[in-house]
Amino acid sequence: MINFNYETDFSLESEEEISNWILNTVSEETYKIEEINYVFCDDEYLHKLNVEFLNHDTLTDIISFDYSIGKLIQGDIFISIERVKDNAKDFSVSFKEELNRVIIHGILHYCGYKDKTDEDATVMREKENHYLKQLD
Repeated sequence: MINFNYETDFSLESEEEISNWILNTVSEETYKIEEINYVFCDDEYLHKLNVEFLNHDTLTDIISFDYSIGKLIQGDIFISIERVKDNAKDFSVSFKEELNRVIIHGILHYCGYKDKTDEDATVMREKENHYLKQLD
């Protein structure tokens, strides 16, 4: 089950389309979803979580809490709409593209992909691009 929650003045245009895309991504990666909760929020909300739970006093676009067991995905993904908007401008892409990239980025972490090293980040970006093409 995929749930979308809104803690800011924003809502997805098509929750069903995004849900199906996420389910297809997870299936292609040979995982299954137990429950994913997306929470769309603002910088203040996400910053508070970042400080409280991760001890990081910085702004970020996404924080995910992974409760997965084996190939069964469970987790909470918090996304700052303000950060996504700013990043879209910085990267010269549409808000929608950047939002979808962040949405799938969290899922790819749950599927075992990392992004701490340059090599891992390259693989992550390739996977993001692969799945973003499936939404077009």
